[in-house]
Amino acid sequence: MFKPVTKSQILILKITIMDNRNYNRAEDAVNNVKWKVEEYADRAKDYIRDQRAKNQEPTQEGWYERAKDNVSDAWEDTKDAVSDAWEKTKDWADDAWDSTKDAASDVNNEINKATN
Repeated sequence: MFKPVTKSQILILKITIMDNRNYNRAEDAVNNVKWKVEEYADRAKDYIRDQRAKNQEPTQEGWYERAKDNVSDAWEDTKDAVSDAWEKTKDWADDAWDSTKDAASDVNNEINKATN
């Protein structure tokens, strides 16, 4: 015989699914960053070729400026994603706690009914 699923059980399942999605998104972001790190050597070579094609001396400072511009764009995208994740999940702990308290109260009520 199956017991009915409580609202708190459904909420916990939803939170678990949301946590898994957020973890997967974070893991994807890390993998994308790793790929970009591996790409920096090629981008440095491109910078050096560009500077030489312009008859200019490539410098570490010039390379840093180009890399900084790229990283600034990536940081803005990351900041937006992190902010969205925060807004979507900031209240879930309180909601889960409230649901757990409600479920405990429901259990106590059922026990009281059964023992009276």
